Amino acid sequence: MAQSSTRRGVDFYILAAFFALFVLFLYGPMLMIFILSFQGPTGGLTFPMRGVSTHWFHDLWSSSRYGDLGGAFRRSLVLGLMAMVITATVCLFAALGFRRRFWGAGPLFYLSIISLIVPGILLGLGISQLFQLLGLRLSWWLSGLGAHLSWTLPFGLLIMFAVLNRFDGSWEEAARDAGARPWQVLGLVTVPILFPGLIAVALFGFTLSYDEMPRSLLTVGGKNTLPIEISNMTTNVTTPALYAIGTVTSAVSFLVIALAFGAIAIIQRQRSRAKRGKTE
Repeated sequence: MAQSSTRRGVDFYILAAFFALFVLFLYGPMLMIFILSFQGPTGGLTFPMRGVSTHWFHDLWSSSRYGDLGGAFRRSLVLGLMAMVITATVCLFAALGFRRRFWGAGPLFYLSIISLIVPGILLGLGISQLFQLLGLRLSWWLSGLGAHLSWTLPFGLLIMFAVLNRFDGSWEEAARDAGARPWQVLGLVTVPILFPGLIAVALFGFTLSYDEMPRSLLTVGGKNTLPIEISNMTTNVTTPALYAIGTVTSAVSFLVIALAFGAIAIIQRQRSRAKRGKTE
């Protein structure tokens, strides 16, 4: 019996070429940064490359001419982790609260996401003025965290709404019928089912905070975060060290994404094993 073959039309190749150009446009500049960060010791900011080495990565952390780069990196990492935990926790309970209609739910929802359309620099200015009126000192871990949460919480809330839109509440009803208490339903049923979505919210919280600059400019006080430090470097650094720090920060972001996908894969594997055990 002859196998039926379908020939791909011209439209397929046009769309494939368009998609390839889109990917090249999206990741081409990033790829150039990765390649140029491995310039030799006498290399510059452009092609052609003068040797291949990791010189600029070592120079980045050993030289003092790049400012407080190590401290800025640690501060951004801590801020990202704090924003990740707070965003995932707050958005989970906020989304669960919005499952039931209550008075003022609509205005409260729009109020919670309105910071997405406010320019970040203006929001940062408002936060800094608020701290001054309250007599509080600007600091990267308090006012800076508040500025970052004004960016991460609305995104996390929208993601949790999308996740809960596909959530089957019959599992919770079955647990309550079996005698489970509210905290048991939450910890043993609701959270495990929503956990992949929570990982996505946490991932957004970390990456958005880790890369945030406009809201940080006027709120972190005297100690800069990594994006601000990199922006300052562009005015006085003309070596491939700029590309090296770009490669390092990208590697951190990719590592966080890989860990998130790995956690989701482990959860799905455990669920499939549990289903097999029940059917056997």
